[in-house]
Amino acid sequence: MLTQIVQAVQSFVPAALEPFVARIVGLLFILLIGLAASFVIAFVLGRVERMMLNGRLLSRDERGEYGKRISTLLKLLKTIALAVNWAVVVVMMLSYAGLDITPIIASAGILGLAVGFGAQNLVRDVISGFFHILENQVRVGDVVEINGTGGLVEQITYRIIVLRDLQLAVHVIPHGKVETLTNFTKDVSAMLLDVGVAYKEHPDTVIAAIKEVAQTMMDDPAWRPKLLEPLEVLGLDKLDDSAVLYRVRYKTMPIEQWTVKREFQRRLKIDFDRRGIEFPFPHRTLYVAEGSAPMKVRVLPAEEPPEGEAAEEGVGEAEATPPAGPAED
Repeated sequence: MLTQIVQAVQSFVPAALEPFVARIVGLLFILLIGLAASFVIAFVLGRVERMMLNGRLLSRDERGEYGKRISTLLKLLKTIALAVNWAVVVVMMLSYAGLDITPIIASAGILGLAVGFGAQNLVRDVISGFFHILENQVRVGDVVEINGTGGLVEQITYRIIVLRDLQLAVHVIPHGKVETLTNFTKDVSAMLLDVGVAYKEHPDTVIAAIKEVAQTMMDDPAWRPKLLEPLEVLGLDKLDDSAVLYRVRYKTMPIEQWTVKREFQRRLKIDFDRRGIEFPFPHRTLYVAEGSAPMKVRVLPAEEPPEGEAAEEGVGEAEATPPAGPAED
């Protein structure tokens, strides 16, 4: 086809200009093919994006997030396809112009190998980032922990993930360095809480109080949209040194688990105080081994002494007789 076009054009120009005109027409034809291929690539990828978006029944928020992910992936594929297309076009134009492209291709291979060795970390980051975005492992606005560093995802590119923690410090993590990624806000979140009470409290009473507080939150219009399910009381989870621990869990909307936890603990504290349920505090019981010398113990009256005598009486009682003999009744 190219030969026929060149011959048709040569019939209208002088014989002396025929070789030059043939080269120009051939180069323009190859350039037009490249432009047409670029248009086809953009058109096909655009249709693919619309088909992928229209083929899934999603809410408005989910559609926005899904659309951003698909757009980002197809943008990368479009960039790669256009780069390959124009590289082929340039090589074809050089070959048609009469240049020997063998050294160029060999040099490009050597240059590519050198760049590959020097930029292997960059290539690894880009490939890892492509799959992170493709698999939807993390999104902007998620709260994640990467390699032990936690924070809110502020930006995702094909090379890095940018986190900001509660101290507003920014952490930049390359995709290739991600070994463990924990996403706390993907699709659903959960508030997990251990409620500690004193040993003297009856378990049934404590569980009933916890459920009542949880029900008040479920009935509150301000908090109901943030709660996906009623509170799960997993039961008496642990007998600790100074407390009995009851484990509870709320399934919440993404990123709302910390807000729900603070409000639930506030309401629980108020309700426990009203019911007289005691929160635990560290304490220690001292046992005197058999065979040890008895200690003399004196119980002071509950009434406070007059001012001026309090310090003297305190000193006097601190200097009690050491345990040198049998205890007196």
